[in-house]
Amino acid sequence: MRATLKAAAAAALTAVLLAACGSSETPQPGGTGNAAPDDVKVGVIPIVDVAPLYLGIKQGFFSDRNMNVTTEVGQGGAAIVPGVVSGQFQFGFSNVTSLIIARSKGVPLKIVAAGNSSTGEAGKDFSEVVVKADSPIQSAKDLAGKTVAINTLKNIGDTTVRQSITKAGGDPAAVKFVELPFPDMPAALQEGRVDAVWVVEPFVTIAKDQGARIIASNLVDTSPDTQIAAYFTSEQLKQQNPDLVKRFTEAMNESLDYAAANPDAVRAVLADYTKIDKDVANRLVLPKFPTEINKTSLELLATLAAQEKLTDSKLDIAQLLP
Repeated sequence: MRATLKAAAAAALTAVLLAACGSSETPQPGGTGNAAPDDVKVGVIPIVDVAPLYLGIKQGFFSDRNMNVTTEVGQGGAAIVPGVVSGQFQFGFSNVTSLIIARSKGVPLKIVAAGNSSTGEAGKDFSEVVVKADSPIQSAKDLAGKTVAINTLKNIGDTTVRQSITKAGGDPAAVKFVELPFPDMPAALQEGRVDAVWVVEPFVTIAKDQGARIIASNLVDTSPDTQIAAYFTSEQLKQQNPDLVKRFTEAMNESLDYAAANPDAVRAVLADYTKIDKDVANRLVLPKFPTEINKTSLELLATLAAQEKLTDSKLDIAQLLP
C-alpha cells in the first residue's frame, strides 16, 4: 500500500511488457477428476479483509475444485497488480480504486470475485477516521487546516475521507494528507504528529483502546455499502485458462458465503496469517463479505477517481467486470 501511484503504474506497465515477451507462466487446465491439481498463487495483504480466502483454503473449497492454493504477501494492491499481470500470481486482492487506476493506465485486469464491503453503519464500520480523546475536532468538518494520516496518497483513503469532509460541510481542499502505514497510525495520533488518522481494523479497535474517538465513517459517508476491494486476475489468464478462473471464482464465492455466515471462524482464522491479538480479534468490527460485485459502488469510485484526477477520465467499469 505504500507504493506511489506513479511507481505502481510504471511497474504494472513494465509487467505487461514482460508478459507480452513471454515471461509469464500460465498453468494449464487441471479440471477435476484424476488430473493433477492446478497450483495457484494468490497475492494478498495480511489484513482482516482476506479472511474468507484463508477460510476457503482450510475448508477445502479450492481443493474440492482441484486447486492447490497458496498465498504470497504483497505490500498492497498497487504492488500486487504487477505480480498478477506478469504471472507471478494467478490472482490477487486489491482495493477497488487501485484496480480502477491501473485499468485506466491500460493494465489488462479483470475482477473475478467481490472482496469486502462497508458495514453501512456509521460509527460501527471496520473503516473509521479517528482523533485523540481530547482533540477539539468534533466532526469531519473540523479537519480543514488539519493533518490527516492515510496509508497511501492519491488512492481510496484520501478520496473517501474527502467525501466525509464534504458531507459534514467542510472544505476538503483545506486538509493536508500524509502517508503512514496503518500500524504506525495509533502512535502517531497519540504523539500528536497528526491531527487525525484513517484506520481500518484491527487498528480502529487498537486506536480506540488508546482513547481515540471516531469522528467519521468514510466508507459509509461515500455510499451506504461501499465495496472497498476485490479479487482479480489478468486478461491473459482469463483468456488462456477460463476453466481455472471459473473454478477459482466459484471457490471464492463459496468462501465469501462461509465467512459471512461464520463470523467466529473469521475471527479465529486471523491468527493463522496476522499478528492480531486474540482479544482484539474478538472485538473488532468485521466488514461484510458479499458475493455480488457492487457495480453501483464501482461506478461511484470510478467517478470519484476521475474527480480526484487519479485517472484522466472516468473509467468504463465494464472494462474491469468479469
